[in-house]
Amino acid sequence: MPSSGSAPGPRTGEYTREIREGLGPAVLAAGPPPVPDLAAPFRARIALPDGADLDLVHRWMNLPHVAAGYDQAWTRERWAAEIGGQLAGDYARPFIVEFDGRPVAYVELYRAARDVVAETYPARAHDVGFHIAIGETDGVGRGLAVRIFRAFIDGVFAAEPECARIVSEPDASNQAARRVDTKLGLRFLGEVDLPHKRAALFIWPRTEADVPSLPA
Repeated sequence: MPSSGSAPGPRTGEYTREIREGLGPAVLAAGPPPVPDLAAPFRARIALPDGADLDLVHRWMNLPHVAAGYDQAWTRERWAAEIGGQLAGDYARPFIVEFDGRPVAYVELYRAARDVVAETYPARAHDVGFHIAIGETDGVGRGLAVRIFRAFIDGVFAAEPECARIVSEPDASNQAARRVDTKLGLRFLGEVDLPHKRAALFIWPRTEADVPSLPA
């Protein structure tokens, strides 16, 4: 079974999802995604680009069930550069998620307005995108992805009042990820073409007025 939840898809060669040019003042001023305080039994902490955190993320990403959905079965060195790069900029933040004190998942929050997904819908400066991989095999198929995603939605909205949308864009063919978003109650806006995949675009709005429409 592929990793549950939205995964970023391949980032091979020089390709990056991050938009670095032409960003408006509001997008630049928004800064990085917030660090949410999750409700028990979950806890999220920033992943570090070395030591035990790096060992853990590297091991998870090279497990068959994660590699199938996340497609980033990279070397330890490349993951060190990836995590370090996220922490050095304002585009994304990497997290280790613990369940009752045990690490079980890797999550990335990213600024959707700085991401290629912003080319498919009218993104706002504080929109936050969500990617998840359930790392430990005994955590797959237990509904953890749904519970963790909901904890992040509540945590992000509490940490950043300006954020009114959480974005998920799994591969359109990833039925497991789509079921997570549907079960959780995200709004399906439609399928969109990103440079690296055909994606199913889902949104969790803070209010009904925050539900966007896709361009005609």
